Amino acid sequence: MARGAWLLERLLVQGTATAVEDIEGRWRRIRLEGVGGLDWEPGQHVRVQVGELSLRAARDMLRTYTVWDYDGDALELRVFEHGEGPGARWARELEVGAQVMFRAPEGGFTVRQGAAGHVFVGEETASVAFGAMMRSLNGRARAIVEVSDPADRLPIGGDVQWIDRGTESAYDSKRLVEAVAALEGLTPGTVVYLAGEAKTCQSVKRHLLHDRNWPRRDIVVKPFWTPGRRGMD
Repeated sequence: MARGAWLLERLLVQGTATAVEDIEGRWRRIRLEGVGGLDWEPGQHVRVQVGELSLRAARDMLRTYTVWDYDGDALELRVFEHGEGPGARWARELEVGAQVMFRAPEGGFTVRQGAAGHVFVGEETASVAFGAMMRSLNGRARAIVEVSDPADRLPIGGDVQWIDRGTESAYDSKRLVEAVAALEGLTPGTVVYLAGEAKTCQSVKRHLLHDRNWPRRDIVVKPFWTPGRRGMD
């Protein structure tokens, strides 16, 4: 192994895939065991090695996946199957018993403690983070989630408004903006979490700031992808 790859692997955690299966719609459940001692907050993600690492190709061979759950020894992912990129191939071809390397959980897209309320807005790619975060709130939150197929709805606890877009693109979704505009009864101090497609996040944030005069400090944004963005496949 080249020295650069050895150094990179020293930064990674190793777990064993003990479950790899298709679940709702296009979602794939991956369970990694033997990874005790990690610090994780709902909403955080891991960077998974999906190919041979080198210093030059490190960015191309790591893919980001939000953690669905962690019980102190086993970490669970929900991977949305789409495309033919390195991440999609890894999730599709992974088998039980395989060793998986990943960076420890990280990221600041987590629940704001002490907020008056919580509202989550996004599409399929945001629903893993939303599920984990809303579970930690014991359902005391609201969500608006857009999907292309009702079969792709993950089991998210709490008050969830599902929006079906059919075959239309998730890029710059006007439906999510309209759904947020129709929300009533938002208590001052409520934090709005926007995640998923970047253009849509911008559009919803713009509505909140300019049409609702929502405080910027109470809007948390985590864009996961946008068409043509390298590394999101």
